[in-house]
Amino acid sequence: MLATIRYYYSRFGIPGVWSATKLKLGGSDHLIEVRKRGVKAPFFLRLRTSDLPTFEQIFVRQEYDFLAGSPPKVIVDAGANIGLASTCFANRFPLAKIIAIEPEDSNFRLLERNVSPYPNVVPVQAALWNSNGEISLVDPGYGKWGYMTSDDEAAQRSVNQVCHPVAAMTVDRVMRDFGLDRIDILKMDIEGAEREVFAGSSSWIESVESIIVELHERLKPGCNRSFYNGTNGFDSEWRQGERIYLSRRGVIRPGPGAGRTRRAAVA
Repeated sequence: MLATIRYYYSRFGIPGVWSATKLKLGGSDHLIEVRKRGVKAPFFLRLRTSDLPTFEQIFVRQEYDFLAGSPPKVIVDAGANIGLASTCFANRFPLAKIIAIEPEDSNFRLLERNVSPYPNVVPVQAALWNSNGEISLVDPGYGKWGYMTSDDEAAQRSVNQVCHPVAAMTVDRVMRDFGLDRIDILKMDIEGAEREVFAGSSSWIESVESIIVELHERLKPGCNRSFYNGTNGFDSEWRQGERIYLSRRGVIRPGPGAGRTRRAAVA
């Protein structure tokens, strides 16, 4: 318990300690309001969920701490979860249009709440995919950040996988619906669906200036191959934490915590 108190105090101050104590006594999920220096409005996390490691990645380890050649005008945040990356982007780039795409209901409700202070962030409840229509959202038991999408009926019937239908949309559809001719930053953390999305990238990839992606080869074999085959033509590549960055013409550049990486050899 003492270690838990120390953790919450170091991250969230006295309010964090109070919330952690109530959670310990009550045994249920609890919302905590977080105020972070440099973030104009408070945001909310669910204790005892994957919201905490997500917070760590973005606001402690700063895995989105890249340098921008000029302020981006359009950012697409696919797999926006509860909106922490969108909140980070909105504070760094207040003039950018940020489209935050998230399929899962409870995540999306908290996403809407967290980005409500930012009129430049547009929440969209959908899953990014390689076709438009409807797809199944699968809960394989990895927590709030681990929902996967699938059009495989056999996988949908797997034991212990709870499925719900959700809207699916392509990158082309996102660009058409929002009247976009370019995407300056495409951030993607979609739990393996990047395999399908990049397999159909030929119609839109030239319109994307930079990509930030977390690949999930372990969850869905073929993600790495699809990503690298579908993203030829980018000038630079590097890794920050679990994210791989690609950029054209110096649109974005490595931040202090970046490590160079070589483009994977794929057939």
